[in-house]
Amino acid sequence: MAKHGKRYQDAIKLVDRENLYSPEEAVSLVKKAATAKFDESVEVALKLGVDPRHADQQVRGTVVLPNGTGKDMRVVVFAKGEKAQEAKDAGADVVGDDDLAARIQGGWTDFDVAIATPDMMGTVGKLGRVLGPRGLMPNPKTGTVTFEVAKAVSDSKGGKVEFRVSKESGIHVAIGKVSFEDEKLLENFKALIDALLKAKPQASKGSYIRKAALSSTMGPGCRMSPQEVQSSVGR
Repeated sequence: MAKHGKRYQDAIKLVDRENLYSPEEAVSLVKKAATAKFDESVEVALKLGVDPRHADQQVRGTVVLPNGTGKDMRVVVFAKGEKAQEAKDAGADVVGDDDLAARIQGGWTDFDVAIATPDMMGTVGKLGRVLGPRGLMPNPKTGTVTFEVAKAVSDSKGGKVEFRVSKESGIHVAIGKVSFEDEKLLENFKALIDALLKAKPQASKGSYIRKAALSSTMGPGCRMSPQEVQSSVGR
């Protein structure tokens, strides 16, 4: 059994582990229980009523959080010519083609998002073994393979996050920092839930959101009522 320090033991006393909180109550408690010396992330964990072993029950998508993530996202773009200049003008941290691919092949992965124009996927595809395991491979389904590079860079810098169901039917996404105002965290939370509900597979039967919890990086989790989580976005 994992041992926790006094700071965590004091924080956990604030949370009733048997209670199911509303999203509003959970946000307030998570912020009170976050006592680390750094600005902790606020994270949502969900258990969905899907079976990811079936292709028609996959849940994957992206959402732009209205108040951002609180993290400075480092974005690289694989592009040439005018599209490369568009990416630079939009604020991409590193832009390149074969030179960027060689740099990554050599072991450099100091970035959070990789974007590529479709004509660069022949080059990017060779980096699958490096980018794939790190969740950095550009993908059309998440809007990171596109000719609209300026928008893709802007979205990624402005708070775009990806969600993808795990093999255990779970979803885990950071929605901001404990330094955010309650209202801003709730707005981000509702944006994520709304996107997840829109991504619900038709093959999913019964309750879609089975379990839900909110926590900070180092703090205890606050279990939420699945019904209140869903109704928080008017559904």
